[in-house]
Amino acid sequence: MDRGTVGSAQSGRLLVEVREEGTSAVVTPAGELDHHTADLLREPLEGCLEKGCTRLVIDCSRLEFCDSTGLNVLLGARLKAEAAGGGVHLAAMQPVVARVFEITGAEAVFAVHDTLEAALAG
Repeated sequence: MDRGTVGSAQSGRLLVEVREEGTSAVVTPAGELDHHTADLLREPLEGCLEKGCTRLVIDCSRLEFCDSTGLNVLLGARLKAEAAGGGVHLAAMQPVVARVFEITGAEAVFAVHDTLEAALAG
């Protein structure tokens, strides 16, 4: 598998790394995903889709917080990926982030995996 880093973006509260792994783009946000940092995730997700990578795996293991703006970024990426024949897979969500998805019902529209390995295999 190709595990090369494709790119990264960072603000004081969010770091986003992107790498290709097999046929998937693995996007790893680390820190807080909110109104002030959402574009740092939106831009690489849209970049992956523009390059034709429609299977996006979001490694949430280092995501400490996600508000409604962050959730909307992920939902928007999901719609675009599915329109292109792909999808968004969420992996290894921390309990505080998983709770946001549970409360809003968003967990029902994503493929959610306990681990990154399971998301890549799925």
